Amino acid sequence: MHRVLGDRRAIMILVGPALLVYSLIMLVPMVWSLGYAFTTGNAIDGFSWSGLENFRHLLSDSTVHSSLWFTVKYAVVVTIGQVLAGYALALLYTFYLKRASAFIRTLVFFPVVLPTVAVGLLFQKFFQVAPQTGPVNSLLNMVGIESIDWFGSAGSAFWVLVIMDVWRSMGFYAVLLFAGLVDIPEEVLESARLDGASGLRLIRHIILPLSFPVLMSSVIFSINGTLKVFDSVVALTNGGPGNATTPLTLYMFQTSFTYSEYGYGSAIALLLTVLCLLVTLVVFRVSRRDLTKG
Repeated sequence: MHRVLGDRRAIMILVGPALLVYSLIMLVPMVWSLGYAFTTGNAIDGFSWSGLENFRHLLSDSTVHSSLWFTVKYAVVVTIGQVLAGYALALLYTFYLKRASAFIRTLVFFPVVLPTVAVGLLFQKFFQVAPQTGPVNSLLNMVGIESIDWFGSAGSAFWVLVIMDVWRSMGFYAVLLFAGLVDIPEEVLESARLDGASGLRLIRHIILPLSFPVLMSSVIFSINGTLKVFDSVVALTNGGPGNATTPLTLYMFQTSFTYSEYGYGSAIALLLTVLCLLVTLVVFRVSRRDLTKG
């Protein structure tokens, strides 16, 4: 093994094909898109150099501002919901259900493999107000509350979207965090119990610190995925009402492929890339600081 790892030719033979594929699929399009950000036009009319004009437009575009705010708000709320729900389920699997958790894990994980369009249509039916009242509004009517047009206002549409995505993905984070909790030595937990730690004290002082690395990995994974949300929004609200639930990804898609403004769409994509990098760096910095304190 040491001979292989010390041989540069062997390393290139093993890593080279994967690096080549990654470069062609990921790095080359990113550089290409960066070049488009300094141009105007499209594939039919041709492209012309515009310098920093697209970035000036970003600063004054109200739709970019609202999309950026929605993207950040959605990412923060859904990440907290996904990770907290997943961590609670992982604790349930590990310390309460134990061996009997396999069936429950399968049921909770099932929404992860469902097509996003199917989940979106399901939640549209759940929260439907017309022409046929959905189950949620039917329950409200039973307790004397009038039906709510959930997709008619920005606030209610946002929370329906959050509920859908947390429900859909919490099973994945539960399995991910469950793998981290299983690795905690039973001897450490038993020693803590003998010292009087139980319940929330055991979770706060023993389980949480020991599972912190996998917890932070889940946060990074979740925040990067939610910042790039696209399919859930298209399936449930399509960015409505108006532009109230339009993330940067959807606005980028509309700008590039509906209005054929490839240069401006690339500038929006660059803004989203920088946002993802900054958020990841902040999370890494915070996690490293907490680890060094621990």
